[in-house]
Amino acid sequence: MRSFLRSLFSSPPSAAAGDWKPFALTAAQAKRHAQWVAGRIYRNWLGPYYKAYHLHRGGAGRRHGLRAEPLREDGRQGAMLFYDDDDFGGSGNFRHFYEYVGEQMVSLGYHRASADECTRRHESLREHTFKQLFKPPPTDCPDSGRCNQRYGLVTLDLVSLNGQPLFIRVAVNPVLEPGFTPATPFEDLLRTVFDAPPPTPEEREKRLAYTSL
Repeated sequence: MRSFLRSLFSSPPSAAAGDWKPFALTAAQAKRHAQWVAGRIYRNWLGPYYKAYHLHRGGAGRRHGLRAEPLREDGRQGAMLFYDDDDFGGSGNFRHFYEYVGEQMVSLGYHRASADECTRRHESLREHTFKQLFKPPPTDCPDSGRCNQRYGLVTLDLVSLNGQPLFIRVAVNPVLEPGFTPATPFEDLLRTVFDAPPPTPEEREKRLAYTSL
């Protein structure tokens, strides 16, 4: 059990084939991102993605606005948040949004175990992926009793093709080993992070200032 915990909390994420390397915002990008967060620009998309996800689950599909769908992968729960250039007004806002969702995982008590990026080439196509892995803090594992895994392990991906964003993927992997509490359902995580008030007219207008990172 203890060897499993050591690998859970200290090992890097297993990654698909590719040249993965750490990434981080530059000082200038971090300052601009802080301004984006302070301006609550994220409220332009939190609620709409949350609504789109539940409309899709209810069978309504996408009629207008943002597109979000449940993740269809065995053993993982999550959501696919698809990029819409008309709504985001440029890739910069989408990247800021990606960083913001990761910051919310930290605010929920997770620690960021890794942040890596990778570029793969497929003939004339260039696929770029940012990947973050979040783990429950090891302080939640006492010497006796069960470890609080919260929502499980959380991965956050941003995938682009030829420089154009495609989607953000939020996925949770519950730990099924003995000694862990049952994972809280993914829908609770989605509600906690995405169920937010709509933007004000000022916040809606400000998004146009962040079309690039």
